[in-house]
Amino acid sequence: MSSYIFHSPLAPVDIPLVHITEFVLQKSETRSEHPAIIDGLSGASISHSQVATRIRRLAGGLKEKGLVAGDVLALIAPNCPDYAVVFHAVALCGGTVTTVNPTYGIAEVRQQLADSRARWIVADQSCIAVAKQAMRGTAVVTLVSMQGSTPGASVEGLLSEEIDQVSVNLHTQPVVLPYSSGTTGLPKGVMLSHYNLVANLAQLNDVLQYDDDNDDEVALAVLPFFHIFGMQALMGTFLATGNTIVTMPRFDMAQALSLIQQHKVTQFFLVPPIVLGLAKSPLVDDYDLSSLKKIISGAAPLGGELTAEAASRIDCPIVQAYGMTELSPASHATPGLKSKPGSSGVTVANTQTRIVDSEINDLPPNTEGQVLVKGPQVMIGYLNNQKATDEMLDEEGWLHTGDLGIIDEDGYLTIVDRVKELIKYKGFQVAPAELEALIITHPDVADVAVVGMPDDESGEVPRAYLVYKGDFSSLDAKTIGQKTDDIKNFVAAELASYKRIQDVRWVDLIPKSASGKILRRLLREEQVKEAL
Repeated sequence: MSSYIFHSPLAPVDIPLVHITEFVLQKSETRSEHPAIIDGLSGASISHSQVATRIRRLAGGLKEKGLVAGDVLALIAPNCPDYAVVFHAVALCGGTVTTVNPTYGIAEVRQQLADSRARWIVADQSCIAVAKQAMRGTAVVTLVSMQGSTPGASVEGLLSEEIDQVSVNLHTQPVVLPYSSGTTGLPKGVMLSHYNLVANLAQLNDVLQYDDDNDDEVALAVLPFFHIFGMQALMGTFLATGNTIVTMPRFDMAQALSLIQQHKVTQFFLVPPIVLGLAKSPLVDDYDLSSLKKIISGAAPLGGELTAEAASRIDCPIVQAYGMTELSPASHATPGLKSKPGSSGVTVANTQTRIVDSEINDLPPNTEGQVLVKGPQVMIGYLNNQKATDEMLDEEGWLHTGDLGIIDEDGYLTIVDRVKELIKYKGFQVAPAELEALIITHPDVADVAVVGMPDDESGEVPRAYLVYKGDFSSLDAKTIGQKTDDIKNFVAAELASYKRIQDVRWVDLIPKSASGKILRRLLREEQVKEAL
């Protein structure tokens, strides 16, 4: 056994052997009348007891209509109060929910339906047209709308007699099947069990230190529930602790700031692009954000300087967490407000971490290597893809994240970059995230992505894709050239010579997934097209 296994500095937490819905509804009686979910658009509110009743009644209707244990139901919707109701009604029936990005096109939805072997779809009205076309040629036999009251064909029209949990194996039955973002390949179905989800909610509730008896604990849900970060760290934790969620169907800065002011939001879960907006947007000055206790950023690394700038701007602590879909999602988080700049926090309870080199040799503290994680939140595996499962999970149960990180002497993890996203320049390894964290501090830059560009002499050289902070169309060619040189010189003055930006492309936007991760593969595809 390695002497460099990093154990959690937090005391172990109890992981109850219960179904996920039982865990999430544990406060439905003691906090029965407290608002559970508020629709940010309409202001309509549903209490914890009402959520519990609606879940059990929808489960009864789904069971009557033929949903049986093991069935897969695709849920295609933006954030709304009934998202949690549908999710847990399926879990109560012993089924599996595959959460689908509501912005997907027909081909993308059809691929997920086919791979997951879904037999049911519940879709928001805005997604019905795509769902109807995508389900053709798949195993789907039933389509249900989130809205309306048509008997048997809408959530409201399916409500029936309440039922209790259908028994399933807590460790082997997938209760949710989210699909990974596909930043390093085709999306894969991640099988997460009841035990995985319950374990990680217990871990998150411990490390994030919510006051579950505080009536003013409120989270704004801008992160999509279809993504594991929003699904668990937000929807799951706040229902389980008896607190309040305010939903938004999609992110809009002005609307988000208005809802924080209106509902006295205390906890704000974000991804780095939104933190960037808080640091830079003039809209921030127009709203009262004094209710905010903490901002939790995840899904991608957040540089220390940007963190400090945004925290100072809105006068609220910003902390980070780390994880991935395959970890349900969290393996590291900042305890309370005990943050370190740029760090993703410590290993959560009941979890172990290793930092290894390319030969899977363990590395000591303050040494950069790939992050490996072992704990009760580690996925069952990938659906229909044993090869990918074996590449991700070793025989001892360690999950190979593919992320590069450093753990310091206090146990705090800092993520450097993706192993597969490293730029190899003349044998040197260049981490795009390091360059991005520096470049985003330049006054001319609103957003940035760095990828490797093929080079005959060096192997790869760093290319920066930049979004200009201002009216780019007003710049002439000479000014653009000067600003490009300025960016290159700015990086050269701060970093080693092999990390210097060799090429710059000014673009309208940086392609990103719903969770805020830069889709570098799309930028690489553009490079391939340029070379043709």
